Amino acid sequence: MRIVLGVSGGIAAYKGVLLLRLLREAGHEVRVLPTASALRFVGAPTWEALAGHEVSADVFHGTHTVDHVRFGKDADLVIVAPATANLLAQAASGQATDLLTNTLLMTAHTPVLMAPAMHTEMWEHPATVANISLLRERGVHVLEPDSGRLTGADSGPGRLPEPERIAAAALDLVAGEGPLKGARVVVSAGGTQEPLDPVRFIGNRSSGRQGVALAVAAARAGARVDLIACNVAQDVLPAHPRITITPAHTTADLAEEMNRRAAADVLIMVAAVADFRPKASSQTKIKKDDADPESAPTIELVRNPDILAGLLERRRAGQIIVGFGAETGDDTATVAELGRRKAIRKGADLLAVNEVGTSSGFGDVPNRVLLLDREGEIRGEVAGTKSEVADGIVAEIAQLWRN
Repeated sequence: MRIVLGVSGGIAAYKGVLLLRLLREAGHEVRVLPTASALRFVGAPTWEALAGHEVSADVFHGTHTVDHVRFGKDADLVIVAPATANLLAQAASGQATDLLTNTLLMTAHTPVLMAPAMHTEMWEHPATVANISLLRERGVHVLEPDSGRLTGADSGPGRLPEPERIAAAALDLVAGEGPLKGARVVVSAGGTQEPLDPVRFIGNRSSGRQGVALAVAAARAGARVDLIACNVAQDVLPAHPRITITPAHTTADLAEEMNRRAAADVLIMVAAVADFRPKASSQTKIKKDDADPESAPTIELVRNPDILAGLLERRRAGQIIVGFGAETGDDTATVAELGRRKAIRKGADLLAVNEVGTSSGFGDVPNRVLLLDREGEIRGEVAGTKSEVADGIVAEIAQLWRN
């Protein structure tokens, strides 16, 4: 495969060298296009030795072969890593000031992956947010950066993902067509938290790993995925070019984000949603009464809205809606029996029912789910790691999608 590797001028340019080696060792032909600033971090001899060709940032390089046009037209895939805030701004506004930005203007029909790297303040600046949104609207795939140590003593979101993750995400763009290609999928993950006061909340033990695995499986199947992440740890979140991540905290937050995307082709409600919330949340920390060791506050709860039920009420023709039900079983019914009742009551196209506890379901542990249709009939059972379960569920969704 012919790959263009663009490198812009950030301290993370050294990771571009490792990415280049990975791509070359995988047998790909890689044309490196660094910016002038990038060459101040990693010199041309390094790029030339590893890529096997001459390297220049000058738009007048190779004028006899019209390189500023040829490189973009000939490429099967374009990767920019790192992509600085400046490079993202240039790409969003269509500037062509050097060989790399000229090449980016020649990629209207070529997959482009950008892996941003910058300080947190730059990443969160409204101008950068707007530029990334515009690029994504145009079909450019922009990875979410990692969170971690930046330059100096700073730490936070903005760190360039590791080369292995960038390579895997980029090559996935040009993989064979998947069974969900062309579908827009929305996945909720994690667990909602309902505040009692500024430091306490009512929540659950969901880590979000199963929802994240489903988002990744759907993206690998060719879908464009919106992942609504409810209190999911940064190290659990995926870096995939077809996944856009939106955070949510409370059930109300999640309902708003899901309703905003309610017209998607596939809705997958994996998040563990709090059934109840405090009727009132204290604006200050609730104090204990040291004069009365037996005293404790009384917390009045009210029911949260059923997000899945609301989505099902407004479903459109041809839409696939998948629910999750976490069950523990009791003296009156098994997990399967409780799941069957819930499947009939909810009416989702597919209900994944899983038994939860300390050794299954929540967290980084194996999972086992029963897949039931809206009549409560079992369509299948999948078990194993979160990824294996996700693959099985996505395969079932893909079958419904084909039908």
